[in-house]
Formats: sequence, structure tokens, C-alpha cells
Amino acid sequence: MPGSQPAQNGMMGYARSPQGKRILLIIAAAATLAVMAGIWLWSQKVEYRVLFSNFNDRDGGAIVASLQQMNVPYKYSDGGTAILVPENMVHDARLKLAAQGLPKGGNVGFELMENQKLGISQFLEQVNFQRALEGELARSVGSLASVQTARVHLALPKASVFVRDQQKPTASVVLSLYPGRYLDPQQVSAIVHLVASSVPELSPKAVTIVDQNGNLLSDTTKQAQPNTLDPTQLKYVQDMQQDIVKRVESIIAPIVGNGNVRAEATADVDFSRSEQASEAYKPNQTKDSAAVRSKQSSEANSASNGTSGVPGALSNQPPAPATAPIVNPAVANGAANQTGAATPNGALPTPTATGNSRKDETINYEVDKTVRYTQQPMGGVRRLTVAVVVNYKRTMDNTGKIVMRPLTEAERNQITDLVKEAMGYNKDRGDSLNVVNTQFSTDMEPEVPLWKQPGMIDLAKEIGKYVLVAAVLLFLYFRVLRPIVWKLSGREERERLAKEKAEAEAAAAAAAVAAGFDPDDPDAIVNLSGESEVDERAQYKANLETAKQWAKNDPKLVASIIKSWVNNE
Repeated sequence: MPGSQPAQNGMMGYARSPQGKRILLIIAAAATLAVMAGIWLWSQKVEYRVLFSNFNDRDGGAIVASLQQMNVPYKYSDGGTAILVPENMVHDARLKLAAQGLPKGGNVGFELMENQKLGISQFLEQVNFQRALEGELARSVGSLASVQTARVHLALPKASVFVRDQQKPTASVVLSLYPGRYLDPQQVSAIVHLVASSVPELSPKAVTIVDQNGNLLSDTTKQAQPNTLDPTQLKYVQDMQQDIVKRVESIIAPIVGNGNVRAEATADVDFSRSEQASEAYKPNQTKDSAAVRSKQSSEANSASNGTSGVPGALSNQPPAPATAPIVNPAVANGAANQTGAATPNGALPTPTATGNSRKDETINYEVDKTVRYTQQPMGGVRRLTVAVVVNYKRTMDNTGKIVMRPLTEAERNQITDLVKEAMGYNKDRGDSLNVVNTQFSTDMEPEVPLWKQPGMIDLAKEIGKYVLVAAVLLFLYFRVLRPIVWKLSGREERERLAKEKAEAEAAAAAAAVAAGFDPDDPDAIVNLSGESEVDERAQYKANLETAKQWAKNDPKLVASIIKSWVNNE
């Protein structure tokens, strides 16, 4: 357009004017300072880290209010699911907020019962009590090291007057574990019994525990087998083996040097629980050495007149007279038999007095008896197996070169004896020990160089960032900002004039030297002024010709000389 051309020419002209140039320089200086400030702020940018995440709105508001009171800068992550604070203030802020009881995690305890309103219904009282009990249990479970958050749900049935209609309470626990953490069966059992012990008539079998991934931790369908090893027993075996290895290596290392011995141990541990009861009797002893415990004797004597026969009425009547003749011969010596035979006189024999005696004696002796009741605890060592590898010994030969030589038989026996003492070798138990002397392989994984280690890489990046920022700031200052400031202050013009003056003086001096005239020589200056006494006219003409020649060849030099004369310099 015709009208725009003059306007553009005017703007260009104003930009070329001294005032326009000054304004442009000021704008350039301000822009440079802004760029430098931005680079500096970028280098000093604060890294924010997560203070708390997965909180409810009430806890979020309380945390933000506390951070504002403490003058701690904060910001929200994308989506507002976490509160971020500067990296160097994370731990301090967490401790201060923890002292205030934040975050509460949405769980309320028995403090809920402190603000009960007058006239509240029984149903609301029961609900508040259940909420308070669930909150207290959640706080207790959440205090465990591996648990990040916990929620507890209780199902408390109403009490019934009928026994058959009574129902037992149940509980469900949802755990959110920290990344990389897990709960072993003993910890799960501890949580189950903690919850069961806090609710009346709640059985441990009625408590269900689930983690944040939906895994059922308290599986009551899997009954623990009495003959299986639990993690505690496995850890006991591992600790025993590591202790044996540590003892063996610590006693052999001073002899062969650090890194020249390796040991491994295997322990066969008996975790069975055995009980034994035995009752032993010694052989019968002789009568003389036996100890009498009790003795009982009894003696009975009975006397009779010799009459005998079948008891009855006939035996109690007197005998009748004999009717048969006696034809039997006389019995020698007048002895009578026991059958009632007739005497030589033909009469019956005279009864003689007879008797019965009985004597009983019972002796009880002490019987030796040994009763032994043995109970062997679990965890006894059945057998130990240890393997030891010892490196060759480093020695120096006659040429001063280090060589590796095997151990002597005496040295091996010495090491074997020490290992047996350190491991508690028992031959009767069947322990086994194997000591091998061989040269260790040098084909090992090379050590990571210092400049390849992750820590050094991060440090180099941090140092490189500051070096780059410093280089950019120095470049902008010396190459952009300082020249602009000098132009605005007039220093550049003064330095330019001073430089031109110095160059003119240097050129004049060079021309004077080339023409045979030394300005620093007083005689030459006097001769140039024409005040010499020797041939003044000839000298004047020569000087005049010389001055003309200078003025023709270098007018600036002549002007500078004249200016110096006028100013008496």
C-alpha cells in the first residue's frame, strides 16, 4: 500500500537513529537477562516427590492445611491422587504430619463415641460402636511393618434368646502391602488371632484375610500337616549351615589369606519329636543278698485219740461182742496195725494218741525296678557334611616371581583338624568332611569400571548439567549482555576513540622513524621549529619539505602532531 511504505521508512529511520538504537539495545539486554534468569531457574529446579497418595478427601484437606501452616510448597500429581512436596522436605513433612495424626486413613476409632448426641437411637449406637471397633482393628493391623493400609469389616449378628438361632460373628480384613513386601504364614496367623481375640465369640476360622491383589492369605481349607517343615524350621537349618561356614572360613582365612578359602555345609536336622518310657527289672538275686520286704509265718497243731472210721451213728456206738473164732497168729512184738486187726488176746488194739501239725512261711523280697521316661526335643543334628576348598599358596621363587604351589601334607592335615574342631565333628554321628586344595580359577567377571557405575553416571549427569548452564550463562554475558551494556553506557565509543588515537600515534611514530624524524628527540623538534643557529634557512626548507611530504603521505599523522602542539602535550 502507498501509505504503508512511508510508515515503514519512518520506523526504519527511527530504528537507525541514536534514540531508536538505544531502545533496541535496552530491549536486547532485557531479553538476554530474561534468558539467563530462565536458564538459572531451570538449573535450580526443585524435584518433587510423593508425600502421600491414595488418601480420602478429608485427609487431603487436613494435609494441605498443615502444609500451608508449615510453609511447605506442594502440588498435586496428575489426577490429584497424590500430594507432592520438594524432595529434601519429604521426610521432615511426614514426621511433622505424623505427629499431628495425619493421615488418618479414613478409619475412626473409639473417638467416634465421644460426640454422641442426646436422644440417638439404639441402632445408631450399635452402628457407631461397630465402626469404632473396625477402625481400631484397622489401625492395629496397619501398624505392622509390611502393611501399608488395612480395612476391617465385621459382621456382628443380633443376639437371640433362642440357642439354636444364635449365630457366630465373622470378620474380613483387606490388606494393602508395601511394594516388595509379603506376609509369611505366621504373620497371617497373628493377624487372624488379633482380630479374633478382639471380638467376642469370634473364631479364628471365621476370619478371612485378602491382600490388594485378591490373594486369599488365610485359607482355612488347607490344614497344616504335622509332618511338614514350616518356614521357621527351614530358616533354622539355613542359619545353622551359615554359622558353620562362617566359623570354618574365619578360622582358616588367617592361615591361607582372605579370599583363598570357600566352605559349604549341609546339616541334617531331626525335627521329629520323640518320647520314650521304659521299665526294666534286674535279674533275681541270691537269697543271702536279697532284701526282705515282708515275712509272714503260720503254724497249726491238732491232736486225736486214734479213733477213726466213717463218721455217723454206727461209729459212735460201742462195739458188739465177737462171734468169729480167732485163727490169726499172734503179731510179733505185740504191734498192732492201723487197720484195726485183733490183738493176740483176741481183743481190739488200744488206741494211741496221734496229731497233725502244719507250718506256713511267706517271705517277700524287694524286686529291682528302673523306670525311665525320655523326651527328645526337636531340632537335633543327625549328621553334618562340610566341604572346604583351599587355594594354592602364593610363594616367591628364586627369581622373585610369585608362583602358586599346593599345600603340603602337614598343612592340609592342620587345616583338616581345625575344620573338624570348628564344625563340631562327631565320628559316631556319621559326620563327613572333605578338604580339597586346588588353584582357584582367575576367569572371573571383570569389575565394573568406575565411570560405568550407576552412581557415577548420575553424578556425571548432574555435574554436566551445571557445567552446561555455566557455559551458556558465561557466553550470554560476555558475548551478548556486556557489549550491549557498554554500548548503552558509551564505554564502547570511548574505547573505540582511544584505540583509534593509539593507532594514529603509533602510525605517526612509525612514519617519523621511517622519515628519519624522532618526535621524542628535542633537537629534532627544535630543528623543525627553525631555531637552530646552523644554517637556519636550509634547515627550515628541509623541514618544510619534510612536513609537506608527511602531510601528503599521512594527513592524519600531521593533524595529530599539530593537535599535540596546540594542546602543549
